[in-house]
Amino acid sequence: MISAIRFFKRYTLVIIGTIAIIITVATLELHAGRLPLGPDGMFGWWESDIWSGENSQRVLDAYSFSHIIHGVIFYAFLWFVARTIPLRYRFLLSLAIEAVWEILENSPLIINRYREATIALGYAGDSVLNSLADVMMAAIGFGIARLFTIRTSIILILVMEIGCLIWVRDNLTLNVIMLAYPVEAIKIWQSAGH
Repeated sequence: MISAIRFFKRYTLVIIGTIAIIITVATLELHAGRLPLGPDGMFGWWESDIWSGENSQRVLDAYSFSHIIHGVIFYAFLWFVARTIPLRYRFLLSLAIEAVWEILENSPLIINRYREATIALGYAGDSVLNSLADVMMAAIGFGIARLFTIRTSIILILVMEIGCLIWVRDNLTLNVIMLAYPVEAIKIWQSAGH
């Protein structure tokens, strides 16, 4: 009992901060017109088809792996630039960075960019449920980076990136390339998987 009380005292700010980040993302996305559960209003745990209208609407999808990688990258970046800040606050900062990305990713600017430059021709943005799950996937990635060695984290990133490349012809690396500097040959190759 005493250790549980000590835990909550030590991590109260992190718990409150995490809840505040989740509420902020949900509130801003709902206010921007994002749907809580997607167009069909149905809850779902998993959507494996990136070409489906249900992609980015369920709790998890193929792009959840990219958000885990975000968390690993945020951990490494914050360790490099802010290692004197206690780990629990770097965790909150990484969640805040992911939350900002989720809000930006679901703005008309990025949604339209996805439609123009990537294979996501009919992309309508994430459901609020999917966005919140993406933030939690980044938290898991942060935890992976914290618990495992650098080598293991790099191997996990490579497995997720190569696995998604083979499975859905897309991954975080290609996503960044196609958003920043679209390559028609990549888009054609990705579309051939449909």
